[in-house]
Amino acid sequence: MSSDILIVTNGAKESYPAIEQGAWLAKTLGLPIALLGVTEWLNPAAIDAVHPLEAAFEKAVGLFEAQGAAYRLEVRNGSAEKIVPVEARKSDSIVVLSPLGRPHLQRLVAGRSIRAFIEAIAQPVLYAPETRLPVKKILVSVGGLGYDVNAEHIAMRVAKGCGAEAAFLHIIPPIEFDYPTAKEMNEHWQTLTETDTPVGRSLRASLENAKAAGLAASVRVRRGNVIEEILAEMREGNYDLLCMGSSYSAHSLRQMYSANVTAEIMARAHCPVMTARFGG
Repeated sequence: MSSDILIVTNGAKESYPAIEQGAWLAKTLGLPIALLGVTEWLNPAAIDAVHPLEAAFEKAVGLFEAQGAAYRLEVRNGSAEKIVPVEARKSDSIVVLSPLGRPHLQRLVAGRSIRAFIEAIAQPVLYAPETRLPVKKILVSVGGLGYDVNAEHIAMRVAKGCGAEAAFLHIIPPIEFDYPTAKEMNEHWQTLTETDTPVGRSLRASLENAKAAGLAASVRVRRGNVIEEILAEMREGNYDLLCMGSSYSAHSLRQMYSANVTAEIMARAHCPVMTARFGG
């Protein structure tokens, strides 16, 4: 179980949603906060100028103290992609990130930083492109292969902590496999929870566990491209948080939510996305 919430900022205003969503997550799960300020660039000629982290820290501390949170402040110099995974391992944290507001040229050279983070960080990651509070509806994207057990566990803790509804989503990809279980899933995808397939049993178990925990829960099944269908369900259902698991196996043909799929969803989603590795 995670021991704290590690909120990351480089001082850019684009990173403020991480502070707000991270503070909410800490309160919801009853965990202390570690605010990690990363100084990625500092002009030596501007030694008397305001430090880029100052405004972000002032905002964060005010928020933490207003909600009575236990917190500590850390500052590191260097690349966030190198620093954050190391810091996350120290306390087995849940890491909360937002866009870091980097210059366009830097983004072109470095690529999408969120993929680098989720590849390097073994701990759960909450990516908040914008603040979405209060959290009333949570979508849990499940592959039915067991890779999503950690994400589902965190989602249930969050839902119970804030009284949110939970919906379990399974996507059947548009690929025809010639074996009985796949045929049954394709033929009965609209009533998947009534089938005796592994996915059907998994969805029923998720639903039963959620209801046993006192949560309002439902199951959603869609058919099509995994990324597009997850994003479509998020839009149509107006969810406040998406939780998804990952097999994180570079050689597995069965991985549903590899780093590139997760990163693509994070880059295109307009609400916070939580990802947790299988076995992480």
